[in-house]
Amino acid sequence: MSRKYKFHNKEGLYFVSFAVINWIDVFIRPLYAEILIESLKHCKDKLGLELFCWCIMPSHIHLIFRTTTVNPEVVLGRFKEYTSKQLVKAIKENMKESRREWILWMFARAGAKASNVKNYQFWQHHNHPIELWSAAIIEQKANYIHNNPVVAGFVNEPYEWRYSSAIDYSGGKGLIEIIYL
Repeated sequence: MSRKYKFHNKEGLYFVSFAVINWIDVFIRPLYAEILIESLKHCKDKLGLELFCWCIMPSHIHLIFRTTTVNPEVVLGRFKEYTSKQLVKAIKENMKESRREWILWMFARAGAKASNVKNYQFWQHHNHPIELWSAAIIEQKANYIHNNPVVAGFVNEPYEWRYSSAIDYSGGKGLIEIIYL
């Protein structure tokens, strides 16, 4: 991993993006997106996660965050480990999931190729953390996060995307309590 993509400042504000292996669009199902939301809330309540911006897209997630009690790499690792187990379990148990066998096969195949994965690999390993050091960079990343669903053609306005903090920045109330930038 390049030096550019590491958590160097434990108190820093970071932008991260990470995706499901092979960019599988798992989060088109609200059931699975809700697992991420509940886990983010848990990380806020129990692990010192301070969340400023977030967006769950069909195959990936974007965050602007910092941590107050634990190294950001540890919090993100716990989040990804927990959600991967919960999401695989939810997919296995969801008899209405039309792609269940294929998705689980893809996760098992990716897991077999990774030396640090026992069974299923859900998330890609990299996070590409970028420390946000100026107001201009913070604004650029926040706009990128909130406009992602618009650019993808899912909505016309950022605040229309349910799984995003854009609604909070537009005067509404989103699904996760945030700290405003």
